[in-house]
Amino acid sequence: MAVTIRFSFIGQTNRHFWRIVAVDSRKKRDGACLETLGTYDPVQHKAIQLHTDRIQAWIAKGATCSAAVAKIIKRAA
Repeated sequence: MAVTIRFSFIGQTNRHFWRIVAVDSRKKRDGACLETLGTYDPVQHKAIQLHTDRIQAWIAKGATCSAAVAKIIKRAA
């Protein structure tokens, strides 16, 4: 199973809000996730909550980050 760390949409129209999740790469964008790793508010351009220890654990297990999530993680560090 290929695991990807990417965004999952939980906001509303014109009021975007994203969850950072670990998910099987074959699942839909808003499908069932393996673990929630944080939240991101694109209106304020900041990560509201970010579990860096869990993100590093998933990366150590072989998970890959999407380009957008990798940028958020790099900015938060």
